[in-house]
Amino acid sequence: MEDCIPSEDRRSPAFCDDENHSDFCEESSPEDAEIDVFGGLAALPVEVCERRPTCLRCGRPQKVCLCPFLPVHPLEVSTCLYIVQHPAEESRVLRTVPLLAACLPSGKCNVIVGRRFSEERYPDLAAVCRDPRTLIMYPGPGAQNLEELLTSYPEARSLGYNVILIDGTWSQAKDLFLRNDLLHLPKQVQLSSTLSSQYVIRTQPTNICLSTLECAALTLSTLERKESIREVLLRPLNALCTFQLQHGAQVHHSKEHLLRNGLYDRPMPKNKRKIKRMEKLVTDQNI
Repeated sequence: MEDCIPSEDRRSPAFCDDENHSDFCEESSPEDAEIDVFGGLAALPVEVCERRPTCLRCGRPQKVCLCPFLPVHPLEVSTCLYIVQHPAEESRVLRTVPLLAACLPSGKCNVIVGRRFSEERYPDLAAVCRDPRTLIMYPGPGAQNLEELLTSYPEARSLGYNVILIDGTWSQAKDLFLRNDLLHLPKQVQLSSTLSSQYVIRTQPTNICLSTLECAALTLSTLERKESIREVLLRPLNALCTFQLQHGAQVHHSKEHLLRNGLYDRPMPKNKRKIKRMEKLVTDQNI
């Protein structure tokens, strides 16, 4: 311990054992000793940890860069995406939105971070929400299947849609949608596809819940009438999951899968509404 204390601090009352300083030691209070100890520690040099170099395109550390799995040139699409992102998503390591943005041209994937979106503070978002060409992808009783919408209005494909996607956990996405009136202005749509999520390194509520990247891939391939778009956008996601699994990550089954197969090992919630929601995951075949 003494090697860590500067020489001038070794003569402080906290470390005094010399007879010539006995009177001084007796008069020293425990508070003074504590101050001297921490004062010495505060004088020690602090090592600053350097962050790993990050790829400017995919946002991943350079050693695990996913750019080889991204398209050489950004995909040409007429649809413009607006990602309304919960602030908590910014700090997550395994995010899919940076991969999505890296695959699209500049201006076609716009990320707006926040919890509350008023027309005064977010006039640009408000203008998008009031645009008749704007759709918001959020499942629910009031949502129309995207495929049916395009069948009913085939001429609308040529307009070039705006699509709002909510990025966050499912509870965060629900909170963002319910608490922001602006997000209720666009036409609400949902995907009818029963594709299982390939984002197996994060837990989803049900087997058919998709990540933001997967949702965008299906939406764009439907609106642009190009199945190849989905394949191109899912390629970096599959590479990310494969890399994580090869380095110790485990496959995360959905909560629905765990409950139906008796594998759910967490304490059951005490809230009746949450219990009813979990029971629905097990019993509702059309969830």
